Amino acid sequence: MKIKKGYMVRDIADTYIVVPVGERVIDFKGIMTLNETGYFLWNKLTDGISYDDLLKALLDEYEVDEATARADLDEFLGVARENGVIEE
Repeated sequence: MKIKKGYMVRDIADTYIVVPVGERVIDFKGIMTLNETGYFLWNKLTDGISYDDLLKALLDEYEVDEATARADLDEFLGVARENGVIEE
């Protein structure tokens, strides 16, 4: 899975905001803000990565147990899917 072309992240007042560009403005379903972990995941998804590799990257980067990491990852991906920014 990866981030669809036409989306970028801007750092505005210490908040990461997903911004659609070009034709994606029409498709975007709302405002999506990212915390530090969300920004980390977004960057991993830019070039494409599997769910398992994304989970591993999260576990390697942060001191968190697998159940918590999986729940947080699933929540992030759910929001990203709702906003239409991910290609499966």
